[in-house]
Amino acid sequence: MKCVILAAGYATRLYPLTENFPKPLLDVGGKPILDWLIDDINSTGMVDGYIVVSNHKFASVFEAWADGHRPSVIVLDDGTSTNETRLGAVRDIQLAIDRCGIDEDMLVIAGDNLLSFSLGGFLRYARSKGTSCVMRYYEPDLAKLRKTGVAEVDAEGRIVAMEEKPAEPRSHWCTPPFYVYRREDVPLVARGIAAGCGTDAPGSLIAWLATQVPVHAWKMPGRRYDIGTLASYEEVKKSFDLH
Repeated sequence: MKCVILAAGYATRLYPLTENFPKPLLDVGGKPILDWLIDDINSTGMVDGYIVVSNHKFASVFEAWADGHRPSVIVLDDGTSTNETRLGAVRDIQLAIDRCGIDEDMLVIAGDNLLSFSLGGFLRYARSKGTSCVMRYYEPDLAKLRKTGVAEVDAEGRIVAMEEKPAEPRSHWCTPPFYVYRREDVPLVARGIAAGCGTDAPGSLIAWLATQVPVHAWKMPGRRYDIGTLASYEEVKKSFDLH
């Protein structure tokens, strides 16, 4: 299995901290955010390579970081230099598929999120289901539901409907940006783009995919930390200083 790490954003809400430095490499608890993610994934023994998709502005910074992780980590430059010209997460996934010739199961994660639990349970769940999978957690706050992907699931955990940033959420199940695409579904990424699925948020692709093939949603056993603002960055630093 290959892991595609989405790291081509510009993190404008974290300026000036990220004006000249990529958010996924910010220090948390003594090491970069990406190191927390990769160290955990490595512990599962289920991933044998990482593809970090960066924008052009920060590609050299990621390359310097990746020197300490060779040969398992490669960095792709998506060629964009501003937030206004970014390709979007879904096109960055396709870029990784095309340039690296991915023809196997694929874990796709956002490079700016941290978890209080291991991804090993998620990967084992996906293997047991034999389908593409997402993660889910219960969110009671309506305002927060309107800013994320929201899924409806059946008794077996299969997604029956999903919408990105719904004005009127139809469930309380949020879907953070952690996905497993089974090998058979990897070619469907290009098909989804051609079909007009949204390309900015990665959840738009999963919402479309769930209309084509079975997709299951694993209930998270702990907390996810979304580092989007200076306040949330300070919060996660305090939490991970306790690790």
